[in-house]
Amino acid sequence: MTERMLRLVVVGEAVIDIVHRADDVVDEAPGGSPANTALTLGRLGRRPTLITRLAEDVWGAGVRRWLEESDVEVDAVPAPRTSTAAAHVDANGAASYDFDLEWDLGADIARLEALVGAADVVHVGSIAAVLEPGADHVAALVRSVRGRAIVTYDPNIRPSLVDDPDRVRQCVAALVELSDVVKASDEDLRWLHTGCDLVEVARDWVARGPRLVVVTLGSDGAIGVTADDVVAVPAVVTSVIDTVGAGDTFMGVLIDSIAGSDELRASLSTAGHSIHSSAVESLLRRSAHAAAITVSRPGADPPRSADLATPAAH
Repeated sequence: MTERMLRLVVVGEAVIDIVHRADDVVDEAPGGSPANTALTLGRLGRRPTLITRLAEDVWGAGVRRWLEESDVEVDAVPAPRTSTAAAHVDANGAASYDFDLEWDLGADIARLEALVGAADVVHVGSIAAVLEPGADHVAALVRSVRGRAIVTYDPNIRPSLVDDPDRVRQCVAALVELSDVVKASDEDLRWLHTGCDLVEVARDWVARGPRLVVVTLGSDGAIGVTADDVVAVPAVVTSVIDTVGAGDTFMGVLIDSIAGSDELRASLSTAGHSIHSSAVESLLRRSAHAAAITVSRPGADPPRSADLATPAAH
């Protein structure tokens, strides 16, 4: 299989971000963690498909246009309204969120299983992976391709939407076990496993299924954990405008790097193969470089391939 034949499918929410900045300016822009990841992949030339849920309204049309302009194919289950996320950005550029979101793929699940079944890489994440009733649909789609496609997962926990922490932790644990690659932030792990050592949590996850677990640490860089090693890289030095979309950019570039390497895909999908530490380091450095570009820009504005050709400053 040549690289250009790879089919990438992302499953998850697309929303309108209503961003309240520290200077009292309010912006509206398309977003949503899986949508941002798909956007990143599209800008890197991967032409992914995003399975999501949108209304036939002005906001839904805006989301479609934003994604399609970056070569993302949108396959949207109809919704009565397009979901929104109110993001409040503080003086340091950090964002917190309040959501108005519904997630349900039930009416189209059989058709979507066929679409996902043709994929080489399937990425799922964030709210769509834990919000009922659609969380069960996401898990079913992942189970349908387990062992045939590379599965990547980003929990990207949104505590403001969690009404049953135990159920959410169970959903996350089940998807971790079904995944080949998991990327989580330090905040995700501290919420999921209060008081635990981050590296030990990542090692436990690797023992349960994934070949690679990546933990992003904000300004402290990132670590990659495999069955054989723990690899750490520093953050890339940059001026932070805001952190909107940074983790999603990191995830998208991680997937893009895996898609671009026959060796990595073999390591992730073949029993007995291991991922060399140098390959993990390269993955982390490229992803951190991309995330640094995103935080240097307002909103979720991930880089294109040409942007990544310039060496990063660590």
